[in-house]
Amino acid sequence: MRLYGTMEIGTNGHLFIGGCDTVELAKKWGTPLYVMDEAEIRRRARAYRQVLAENYPDSHVIYAGKTFMTMAMCRLMEDEGLGLDLVSGGELYTAISAGFPLDSVYFHGNNKSPQELELALEQGVGRIVVDNFHELELLEELAAGRKQKVKIFLRVTPGVEAHTHTYIQTGQVDSKFGFGLQNGMAQQAVARACQLKHIELVGLHCHIGSQIIALDSFDVTVEIMVDFIAKLKAELGWECTELSLGGGLGIRYTAEDPEVSIENFGRRLADKLKGEIKKHALASPKLIVEPGRSIAGEAGTTLYTIGSSKVIPGVRKYVAVDGGMGDNPRVALYQAEYQALLANRANEEADDLVSIAGKCCESGDMLIWDLKIPEANTGDILAVFCTGAYNYSMASNYNRLPRPAVVLVADGKADLIVKRESYEDLVRLDEIPQRLAKGKMKIAL
Repeated sequence: MRLYGTMEIGTNGHLFIGGCDTVELAKKWGTPLYVMDEAEIRRRARAYRQVLAENYPDSHVIYAGKTFMTMAMCRLMEDEGLGLDLVSGGELYTAISAGFPLDSVYFHGNNKSPQELELALEQGVGRIVVDNFHELELLEELAAGRKQKVKIFLRVTPGVEAHTHTYIQTGQVDSKFGFGLQNGMAQQAVARACQLKHIELVGLHCHIGSQIIALDSFDVTVEIMVDFIAKLKAELGWECTELSLGGGLGIRYTAEDPEVSIENFGRRLADKLKGEIKKHALASPKLIVEPGRSIAGEAGTTLYTIGSSKVIPGVRKYVAVDGGMGDNPRVALYQAEYQALLANRANEEADDLVSIAGKCCESGDMLIWDLKIPEANTGDILAVFCTGAYNYSMASNYNRLPRPAVVLVADGKADLIVKRESYEDLVRLDEIPQRLAKGKMKIAL
């Protein structure tokens, strides 16, 4: 079984992360419980910064907040010198509440509301990434009303179909995101942005998808984007001074997944960009990359308590845990695959083939199909690896399940960074209309 980050098996047979016994973490904070490995988060953030500093010094690494966004995570990213890629007013408010430097915020999103844009203008975010013509005109109107000039990127859809799940491809021609390059919309958007008095177009952005392992997808993207930049300079006289190539680097969820190092990715991306810039005789733009999953994904582990089991002779054995698609919808959404072990019996032989079922009222609420673990008992703790990305951030209250707590572990110390929701939290925003108050006459049908 491959272990991640600072994981190790203790002499007591328990799984340790960041020097903390996961069995003790489960006892103290309950399950399901997200455990985030601080040292692994920092190591990966630093790897991005270092490889780009060495190979393309005029660069900026910005963390994709949609991956895993809390105030503590904002503080970690600030501490490591990263900016933030945010896509909603809620994410922006989280950064504001954490005291994050907003000039290092890049505000994305394909349907930002006027209120969200007003908040971004009021708070002075560094760049607003404009996704469509409606937003471009709205932003001009709002900036004019505030007598501001706002720096923007335009999001370009380069027409690259990355080798990943269909639902997390974003760079293909048929996409809800951005201005299409192949159909001429991107060039029209650049021309229009240059006409607007309260807009300063400083750069372009693209993002081709998520969980990308094949680096040739990025090579093609760089070629297309730099060719487009050269065309814009020749035909419109506009020079791109900043270029965001998005994120999307994949991680190893299972032993079968290929491993792509951050260092190899960074060197290859930088070399490719420098080569294309030289080929077109252009000035080098500032390079922005937006990693998320490859920083937080392998740093996260979810702990569950095992409950019931069910054997269907000749078919399979189901083992149920106290969480599921409410805290990890990725299996149902993307057919995602995970590895896991029994955290309290991590040194025992894994000789029982089981499938891990969640507790939600859905047949599709499965976490892992065909996992080998020791024969499980009720009360055992199951640790599912690589749940740091798009698990907490996509969690829901389906079946009115409270969302789990999150703890950050490092050097033998564990700190709560998100409290577990209570049943009281689940009804806190509910309202009962007066006509439904007890004792009131029912409406005649």
